[in-house]
Amino acid sequence: MRLLRGDFAAETVYDADPVAVARRFADAGAPWIHVVDLDAARTGESANLDVIRRIRGAVRCPIQSGGGVRSVAAAEALLGAGVDRVVVGTAAVEDPELVESLARRHAGRVAVGLDARGREVAVRGWVEGSGHDLLDLAARFEAVGVAALVVTEIGRDGTLEGPDVEQLAAVLGSCGIPLIASGGVGTLEDLRILGSLRAGGRALSGVITGRALYEGRFDVAEALEAVAGAS
Repeated sequence: MRLLRGDFAAETVYDADPVAVARRFADAGAPWIHVVDLDAARTGESANLDVIRRIRGAVRCPIQSGGGVRSVAAAEALLGAGVDRVVVGTAAVEDPELVESLARRHAGRVAVGLDARGREVAVRGWVEGSGHDLLDLAARFEAVGVAALVVTEIGRDGTLEGPDVEQLAAVLGSCGIPLIASGGVGTLEDLRILGSLRAGGRALSGVITGRALYEGRFDVAEALEAVAGAS
């Protein structure tokens, strides 16, 4: 299922079997599978751990997952289900000490998801504004030891209108944490632009692509080739 700009009233179901979708992407060469528990993101209660376990059993590539991770127990439930890296969003904004604790306990397996409208980071399934600045939060996690930042421009997410390159460049230049871009990718040219993006002497560590793949605008092999050719 995909949302448009994080709106639960504007959802599109592309396939009723997420395990089969993950297997197709992995078999096509995807280096990571990114899974978001949208139900948990809105309510804070995970309802899809069994699905994630089945995805883990179906693919060989690493899995990154988030959505509703607001406690140590929730994070460790995902890690216990076989996730290689857990993404903490709302809790990272409201309780930064939680991220510090998780990063110490699970080195290299904790990422922070910062979902923003412009420079303001949103929380609780993108429903509420936090009042926190994106760049300030990115810098805050510099010394914590998180494995990556996943930055999503909510206004672009699911639109296929292209990523917010200026926003991503600003984050790249503000801290040294590996940065994964999310939101807006609709064409191979978008991927080439992201693959060539540099700021602060750094490049992106990854790009999350969803709707464009589901709708057949390009396939996994073409996406990988576009990014590799731009780097």
